[in-house]
Amino acid sequence: MAQLKRRLLPLAYRVSTGLMRGLLRTFARWEVVGHDHMPPDGPVILVSNHVHIVDPPLVAASSRRRVHPMAKRELFEVPLIGWWFWAWGAFPVRRFSGDMGALRVARNYLRNNEVVLMFPEGTRSRGSGMRAALPGAAMVAVLAKAPIVPVAITGSRVAIPAVFWQWALRRRPRIRVEFGEPFTLDGMRADSKGAEMATDAIMRRIAAMLPEPYRGAYGAGSEGTVVVARVRDRNASEAAVDAASEAAQAAEDAASTEE
Repeated sequence: MAQLKRRLLPLAYRVSTGLMRGLLRTFARWEVVGHDHMPPDGPVILVSNHVHIVDPPLVAASSRRRVHPMAKRELFEVPLIGWWFWAWGAFPVRRFSGDMGALRVARNYLRNNEVVLMFPEGTRSRGSGMRAALPGAAMVAVLAKAPIVPVAITGSRVAIPAVFWQWALRRRPRIRVEFGEPFTLDGMRADSKGAEMATDAIMRRIAAMLPEPYRGAYGAGSEGTVVVARVRDRNASEAAVDAASEAAQAAEDAASTEE
């Protein structure tokens, strides 16, 4: 069964991504910039702004490497859609709760030299500009010490089924995906303060690639301040975040020692 699963999942991913590419070429003016910025092998963390629900398959279709997106747990509970997300290689996260289980899954993919896609905002901006980001993606990057590739999405806020009428009238929306230059978070600590600094650094990399209306919380006037959202679970606190990150760091060190 495990061997069959290993064979079927890549096939499901190729079929789903191929279908998405066909839809994009048909119903949108789709542009991908910066392919050469994606490392051809090794672990990579893609971090992107989040405009629309189609963003995860959009980035996957735009990437030349297989991508494992982190997606909200609620999607995996929807019949058929949830199965498709599992088959596609995505993994669930409990948003706004410091889900260390999801962070461990992300680090395991990275340890296997794979690509993980994360949306640090935790939810869609719905055209209002980027929201203050949560520290999960930054924590994964600090712990995994993997290169980060910022991704900037514009134009993906399409209305369905209106996009089909736009196609019929030859007014296809322009969707652009840009991969930025990879960078690392060397020197950042794996605690709450370090995660806040790293989160702000990541989001400003993305903001620099976006037009001003998309930058939101990281736009003009926010320079010189650390913009980050606290973990929005009522039971969470900085002490809890620090304890969880220390436990994750200890687990990482133990795994490295075993190797």
